[in-house]
Amino acid sequence: MVYNITDLEEIAKKIIADAGGKTIWIFEGEMGAGKTTLIKAICKQLGVLSAVQSPTFSIVNEYLTETGDTVYHFDFYRLKRESEALDFGVEEYFDSGNICLLEWAEKIESLLPDNCFTIEIEVINENSRNLRLH
Repeated sequence: MVYNITDLEEIAKKIIADAGGKTIWIFEGEMGAGKTTLIKAICKQLGVLSAVQSPTFSIVNEYLTETGDTVYHFDFYRLKRESEALDFGVEEYFDSGNICLLEWAEKIESLLPDNCFTIEIEVINENSRNLRLH
């Protein structure tokens, strides 16, 4: 489905509905495709109370929602080896039952659980994106 920045609220609602009970959400797309922007819109719909920023340097950010749930946001871009993710306990986050939003998950491919929800973002032009959910 094609969307632009003005559609983000509705797109975020659709993604949340389509995810069902899956808690590991993988965001795929080239640099600048809008992964973090989409994650911000999703977090808003999930009721996240704090500002959502890419965890490029911290690797993981933890957000609290208005209902007291925790959402984890990962950016694996800077990882050199999968073992770095194991060192900070990524599997414990995945096993927590909380929603985990992953950017650059291909960096830890062999550590990913089988039952992930994937959101593919393809750049069409400066204002439009194509979205595939699976």
